[in-house]
Amino acid sequence: MRVLIANTTCHFWCHPARTSKAGRRPVRMSRVSAHHRRKHSHGFTLVELLIAVVIVLTICAIAVPNLMAAIDQARIARAVGDIHAIEDDVASYQAIYGVLPDALSQMGDGNLRDPWGNPYQYLNHSTMKGNGQARKDRFLVPLNSDYDLYSTGKDGASSPPITAKPSQDDVIRASNGSYVGLASNF
Repeated sequence: MRVLIANTTCHFWCHPARTSKAGRRPVRMSRVSAHHRRKHSHGFTLVELLIAVVIVLTICAIAVPNLMAAIDQARIARAVGDIHAIEDDVASYQAIYGVLPDALSQMGDGNLRDPWGNPYQYLNHSTMKGNGQARKDRFLVPLNSDYDLYSTGKDGASSPPITAKPSQDDVIRASNGSYVGLASNF
């Protein structure tokens, strides 16, 4: 004789180790209820997996642009620091020799690269002919009276006026060293 125990969610037979009231033989579980429990106890459903994937992709879509912006800001900050260090080297060279160097290589900074892998650009105004090569502001006035020092920025391209599109991402030295930062912010 089998004993049926009612449950609020489903009906199943008693545990196999228990015996019936008569004590004659063990009570077995129903095959349907064992199959029913196996079916619902393994893994995730497709809907649950899709929801998890959507959540992860949403978080990535929010985080990646912020990460890229932070990396760009860090590169700009490094370029600003490098330009300040090169300015110090130029000032030391000028104090020792009494003139500005003609190139960064005269001070040992010729192989120095900006955070984007491009060489830093240096132009001594006292040795150039005319001011056609000098960096210029929006009024086409030279940025510096002594020398220009800049990084060509993320795109690696530049032109003398800092208002030109290729120059907007350049990290420049302007106002004879009073400003060092993005050309687009000057």
